[in-house]
Amino acid sequence: MALIVQKYGGTSMGSTERIRNVAKRVAKWARAGHQMVVVPSAMSGETNRLLGLAKELAPAKTNSAYDRELDMLASTGEQASSALLAIALQSEGMQSVSYAGWQVPIKTNSAFTKARIESIDDVRVRKDLADGRVVIVTGFQGVDPDGNITTLGRGGSDTSAVAVAAAMKADECLIYTDVDGVYTTDPRVVPEARRLTTVSFEEMLEMASLGSKVLQIRSVEFAGKYKVPMRVLSSFTPWDIDINEEAKSGTLITFEEDEKMEQAVVSGIAFNRDEAKISVLGVPDKPGIAYQILGAVADANIEVDVIIQNLSKDGKTDFSFTVHRNDFARTMDLLKEKVVPALGATEVSGDAKICKVSIVGIGMRSHVGIASKMFRSLSEEGINIQMISTSEIKTSVVIDEKYMELAVRALHKAFDLDQA
Repeated sequence: MALIVQKYGGTSMGSTERIRNVAKRVAKWARAGHQMVVVPSAMSGETNRLLGLAKELAPAKTNSAYDRELDMLASTGEQASSALLAIALQSEGMQSVSYAGWQVPIKTNSAFTKARIESIDDVRVRKDLADGRVVIVTGFQGVDPDGNITTLGRGGSDTSAVAVAAAMKADECLIYTDVDGVYTTDPRVVPEARRLTTVSFEEMLEMASLGSKVLQIRSVEFAGKYKVPMRVLSSFTPWDIDINEEAKSGTLITFEEDEKMEQAVVSGIAFNRDEAKISVLGVPDKPGIAYQILGAVADANIEVDVIIQNLSKDGKTDFSFTVHRNDFARTMDLLKEKVVPALGATEVSGDAKICKVSIVGIGMRSHVGIASKMFRSLSEEGINIQMISTSEIKTSVVIDEKYMELAVRALHKAFDLDQA
């Protein structure tokens, strides 16, 4: 008997019929003798609907004044889907119980809309499992030290599931979604994209951070840190598929040695449309200037991605970085109102119509010329590179958004990812 955590995405929970199918699948695993903890997302589109209502009431939101209430509101989507799944399981003859994050409790900090999990008390869940119940825990949410409901940010249900699996030392965490695994790139952009049988945690972490939407980055961080075996698979296969066949499907995210992994130099192409570039021009070139700019941005809880500082000329330099497009206007306002006047910079300019395209692969460590091949492929398509960022196993470029799909197709072909 194994302890299994299963997470189901919003599409998988998108209707009562789909919830019934999820219940049948979970019941199948439970009847096979496994202890089951299930973490569902809100029904597809429900979080957007709820937040849309809030936006109608407060369309000019420019600060965090409403963030506590937004968390209170958004958390109800997962609560509803968890209760519905418990009802569906009970109608299948399975004992089950649903809990909101605060009832477990899943304890977080107080960063509303972007909270971080600090600890999980598993006593209540373990007692229910020992009593033969399937336990359903709301994803995406927890409770802060003051008893306020918090949410973990978009995609937070993945993080909740992996965190629960880590806390309970589960045998495996199965992430059910609307795709049947991790692909070399998005098949909607490149139809020839292939599903990977295995991928390393390092590669998955890079792909998640670079724009792959299959898994949320913090869930991969959790899984890597606590060594939680993790598999991505489809919830749209027949629910009564043989359990042994199902357990081996999808993509396994693994710690296996590199030589046992799929032997492509580049494993995948990731991309992110949600990028915006900001440049602070004419900055005094002196020690501490990067901190003065980015410290203020970090204090505003805004994440920065690619960073470039140009060569100094006449004691001045230009400093550029990227942020999430949703944070673009707020970052520009912050720099113009507080940072630039204090620095004596010339101006702040921004571009919200850029994207990031990246190649990822653990094989890049032991091969030379990978970056130059990437740059040549883009050059042959007439695509100009605005910014470059690298690590041991990835190279990212910032380019004009209109060239994104062309760049992804060209790189997928250049690195032979369309060949099995």
